[in-house]
Amino acid sequence: MNAMMLLLVSIGSALGALARYWVGKRTISLGTDVFPWNTWLLNSTGTFLLGIFFQEFSVLHHWIALWILLGEGFCGGFTTFSTLSVEVVRLMRRKRMLALVYLSSSLSCGWLLAWLTHWWL
Repeated sequence: MNAMMLLLVSIGSALGALARYWVGKRTISLGTDVFPWNTWLLNSTGTFLLGIFFQEFSVLHHWIALWILLGEGFCGGFTTFSTLSVEVVRLMRRKRMLALVYLSSSLSCGWLLAWLTHWWL
């Protein structure tokens, strides 16, 4: 990987992480002890954007630099599988069925959004 691609993914990741932090602070009230809606919405939004960026920059136009910056970088920094995993474990300790709902809805919604961008663009 060349230096330009490393720079692009680094900038994109930093911007994605900052955006996630900012949006997370604005949606903190959505993340209750019952269901972590803020993480669910962040990951769903990030997955939808990732699908759009993949179709637009990687498949349709082959603008690899934009794919690296926005897809791998920004969306990689914006979404968070690790937080989802920890929240599933936390829910498993108290509400096993809700943990399964959270995990399955996160995965199925993510798949659906990615699939929709494939057919939409």
